Amino acid sequence: MASEHEEVKEKVAQANRVLASSGFASGVLASLGHASMRMPSEPDKFVVKGRGYELDALAAMKGGDMVTVDMDGYKVDGPIGSGQCYEVKMHSCIYKTHPEVMSVVHVHPRFTIVMGLLQGDIMPMCNEGNGLVKDPLPVFPHQRLILTEEDGMEVANTLGDSKAVLLRGHGAATVGKSLEDSVVTMIQLEEQAKMNWYAYCAAGKDFAHVPISDVEEFQTASAEMFKLAHLKGPASQGKIHRTQQESIFNT
Repeated sequence: MASEHEEVKEKVAQANRVLASSGFASGVLASLGHASMRMPSEPDKFVVKGRGYELDALAAMKGGDMVTVDMDGYKVDGPIGSGQCYEVKMHSCIYKTHPEVMSVVHVHPRFTIVMGLLQGDIMPMCNEGNGLVKDPLPVFPHQRLILTEEDGMEVANTLGDSKAVLLRGHGAATVGKSLEDSVVTMIQLEEQAKMNWYAYCAAGKDFAHVPISDVEEFQTASAEMFKLAHLKGPASQGKIHRTQQESIFNT
């Protein structure tokens, strides 16, 4: 039976492959980005994609390639010749300041970057992730890499209570109570940004978007739907929602 550490490494490797298959890490972006997961039994450590591989591409990551890191950003375990990801402080500082966070994802989503620069806010445009962008997302106002403790803490503090933070001209970071949660949140963020881009190109900067009242109505209805008689049973226990997240990790 695999140990918890081995299981976490396999799951983190799979998350990185999912990010690649979702379009976040191909071509010039093939090696850029990283998913991480806090160790459940050792919350002062986390597992993340590293650097220094013979083939450094998210699509090629395997469990044995993953690196274990402490809360100061130091590598404590991993394959010989590899190191922690360069922006490890983004992960470690978020984990230190947000004890409820179990996973962090950072990639360079193209539509999210473009719309963040063009208009700052990403507006609700479709159901998928509409609650994520109901309020303006926090923005780290620099393009530089997150290499120092100071920058890592600024990103963590900018994130606040949000599930996502935009990094101006650089990408985004998402967090979650599970690895699936943070990955799906990143996918939903990019979907909203892509819809914003389509509308921007079609109608200009004053394009129409879903009213906040409609987003709130959608959220209320979604929260209440399992009280409906015909949806009681497995659905009311959240199993359908979990299956939708987990299915992304089984493709």
